Amino acid sequence: MTETLTITRPDDWHVHLRDGEMLQAVARYTARQFTRAIVMPNLTPPVTTSAMAAAYRERILAALDEGQDFTPLMTCYLTDNADPDDMAHGFEAGIYTAAKLYPAGATTNSDSGVTDVANIKGALARMADIGMPLLVHGEVTDAEIDIFDREKVFIERILQPLIEELPHLRVVFEHITTENAVGFVKSAGPNVAATITAHHLHINRNAMFEGGIRPHAYCLPIAKREHHRQALRKAATSGSPKFFLGTDSAPHEVEAKESACGCAGIFSAPHALESYLKVFEEEDAIDKFEGFASFHGPDFYRLPRNSDTITLTRKPNQVVEGLAAAGTVVVPFHAGDTINWEFAA
Repeated sequence: MTETLTITRPDDWHVHLRDGEMLQAVARYTARQFTRAIVMPNLTPPVTTSAMAAAYRERILAALDEGQDFTPLMTCYLTDNADPDDMAHGFEAGIYTAAKLYPAGATTNSDSGVTDVANIKGALARMADIGMPLLVHGEVTDAEIDIFDREKVFIERILQPLIEELPHLRVVFEHITTENAVGFVKSAGPNVAATITAHHLHINRNAMFEGGIRPHAYCLPIAKREHHRQALRKAATSGSPKFFLGTDSAPHEVEAKESACGCAGIFSAPHALESYLKVFEEEDAIDKFEGFASFHGPDFYRLPRNSDTITLTRKPNQVVEGLAAAGTVVVPFHAGDTINWEFAA
């Protein structure tokens, strides 16, 4: 039985760090475990220009604890009026690492997102030409489509036709939640990959209703049926370079989660690596963990792999019920539970 595991230091290829007081409270948790992270741009207002992205990057760096060595990788929030020239400038200047497609109304702070992919075809073609990755929140928002089917329909209506039209566009299908998405990514060419969250590997949709409404298990994309969770676990632990770590850690104040119209998001950053490793151990795939956590992401993004290492130790690790943040409390994933791995900074 493995008692310690030392791997190349990982990166988080999808995280929400928020802004203001919440940023000041949560940035340290991601920077503690990861060298780099793809930072989501769905602030209020959203990060739609390279100048806004550069300013946000400086706020993130200022929020880190002293001595933390962490590089935020910035993204452009696509709107119907996305400026291809500014996007290209930001990418070539090293301000942007990628651009993010939020279908309007799909998730937190996405109301300014894209109403129709046809409106950004020029921007997408420019991205394909310069090698700038497109990050996709893959859900349709039509009211008549069941929330549990929105990822599947997005693939059929939007993503598959887009890949066929722009085969050179490099696409990360983010936080996939279905067997359908796993199959699509596996069958697509080398320009398509996906991130998988820890929480979608641990919970299915029953988690939201165990003994009553469980708002801290509510996220978007929403957790699906058990056979979808099993497909995600198989994909993550397969060793395929098409799948890599992206926490989608998304903090909300406890009052915003435990309310009549609770916010979507699971805050997994404080124990992200331990949470993922628990799954890999359960699937008898610890030997595949370093690839998923440390290699597949930078390889797809055409960035160098990290050179330093981190170590996780087999040890009972009690997750606290809540963490102080922005004058209130944020409830972490696995709150009150014990994970049998511990990350040593």
